[in-house]
Amino acid sequence: MIGITLLSALPAAAEPVTVAALGDSLTQGYGLPQQEGLVPQLQAWLRERGAEVTLVNAGVSGDTTAGGLSRVDWTLTPEVGGMIVALGGNDLLRGIDPAVSRKNLSGILDAARKAEVPAMLIGIGAPANYGAEFQTAFNGVYTDLAQSYEVPLIPSMLDAIVAARDPLSLMQPDGIHPNAEGVRVIVEGIGPQVLQFVAALGACEQGCTDG
Repeated sequence: MIGITLLSALPAAAEPVTVAALGDSLTQGYGLPQQEGLVPQLQAWLRERGAEVTLVNAGVSGDTTAGGLSRVDWTLTPEVGGMIVALGGNDLLRGIDPAVSRKNLSGILDAARKAEVPAMLIGIGAPANYGAEFQTAFNGVYTDLAQSYEVPLIPSMLDAIVAARDPLSLMQPDGIHPNAEGVRVIVEGIGPQVLQFVAALGACEQGCTDG
């Protein structure tokens, strides 16, 4: 009886959580050795801060929001307990109507809700050269959906790179994809909010720390 009482007084162990990262080449790790891509670097960052999490790389180079919608159902396998949705960069590059991107992302979030899998949304910021109207409409897709579906939002994955002293030094020669150091900068930027997300999934014992 005493043993049972002592055991019940111990802190609950963290629940290992599997999180699928549904994205495009930025998620997939285009042009980088496997361990230097976004998913491995982010997983290591989270684990260093106490998160019992396994990130599944569901990034496909060149994928649009439509591509993500077409494969979300088989991404949400039974072991997946959370999903990070990081799509829209290729929609932006192709100038796809933001209304189309909104519909596709909404369908992805609907699938997560139906599967009872918590989701987090990571956007990509449209630059000013697309025109003020397109920029406002595209960026508004992420903020509107995050509010409608009540999911955590990081407005733009690349904000930390944009804010860096020498952004070009953090990019591969194509000027589109980050190099390994650029990925590290991205992870430092988005890590705290992703950590909060996985902590809410029960992946931390006595709380995670981003310190």
